[in-house]
Amino acid sequence: MSKFWSPFVKDLVPYVPGEQPKLSKLVKLNTNENPYGPSPKAIAAMQAEVNDDLRLYPDPNGDRLKQAVADYYGVSTAQVFVGNGSDEVLAHAFHGLFQHQAPLLFPDISYSFYPVYCGLYGIDYQQVPLDEQFQIRVEDYARPNGGIIFPNPNAPTGCLLPLEAVERLLQGSPDSVVLVDEAYIDFGGQSAIALVDKYPNLLVTQTLSKSRSLAGLRVGIAVGHPDLIEALERIKNSFNSYPLDRMAIAGAAAAFEDREYFEQTCRQVIASRERVVAGLQGLGFEVLPSAANFVFARHPSKDAATLAAGLREQGVIVRHFKQPRIAQFLRITIGTPEQNQALLDALQSL
Repeated sequence: MSKFWSPFVKDLVPYVPGEQPKLSKLVKLNTNENPYGPSPKAIAAMQAEVNDDLRLYPDPNGDRLKQAVADYYGVSTAQVFVGNGSDEVLAHAFHGLFQHQAPLLFPDISYSFYPVYCGLYGIDYQQVPLDEQFQIRVEDYARPNGGIIFPNPNAPTGCLLPLEAVERLLQGSPDSVVLVDEAYIDFGGQSAIALVDKYPNLLVTQTLSKSRSLAGLRVGIAVGHPDLIEALERIKNSFNSYPLDRMAIAGAAAAFEDREYFEQTCRQVIASRERVVAGLQGLGFEVLPSAANFVFARHPSKDAATLAAGLREQGVIVRHFKQPRIAQFLRITIGTPEQNQALLDALQSL
């Protein structure tokens, strides 16, 4: 602690991202990165931006990317916001849409950045327990609130809330913003963007880090009613008017335009996920139903921390959370077929 800090800084509890090890030979299944590279069209689009124009500022509005997103989802550009990773988009949403007197609601097992944002922006919140099967109960959110946010599929569980249940949740809180955080939706769910024209209180966020293999680029989006988007734009332009660089705008737009490659790699990840689930179940694991590019699994007789340490000794890294309800689970990213087999072989030896 320093005497130069602002008073609130000492009470912040920052988010801790997944480990990014420096060793190249590890089988890295801990941060939900896509095992397949970006669209070749996205790479070509980014390479085309490496020229003398880099001396100029990028488009502050990211209009090319907004148009690509609007075309993909059949919405207007006024319904699209773009930012530097979905974490920045979420931060603007917390700042601009959730600072109310009533508490923000989100699941007790969820993306651990949510309470961090609440601490940063002084937002009161309540964590709503998942049920015994680690599912969201829609009826638990039908209470006074200053907003609702949840990942769908949830993280770190991977469990999906069906679209009709999302709609029931929206109908139960018509006077507050409901933010559906869809980082993993492309691996097994139906996007709530289909509902944005019907519900003016709905905001949907997505990232290009997972299904479009651009985690290193840092691009996120939000889609919702133009009034919600305007709030995000006001926050953005009071914070950083140029959040996306020229290469990010070009590469992200091209990734949305290359549907064939996107759909192909999603199918590969989904097929691999089903094989990993079968392999884990064959080793006695309980695996929660996943609609994401990872699985959440526990063994009835093996300690999760011990398993994670044993895997690491064999060069395989997975994510272990120490929260009480999930301390015996491992979150395992779906990798290439070779990486997945290395995981199963290492578990077999343990």
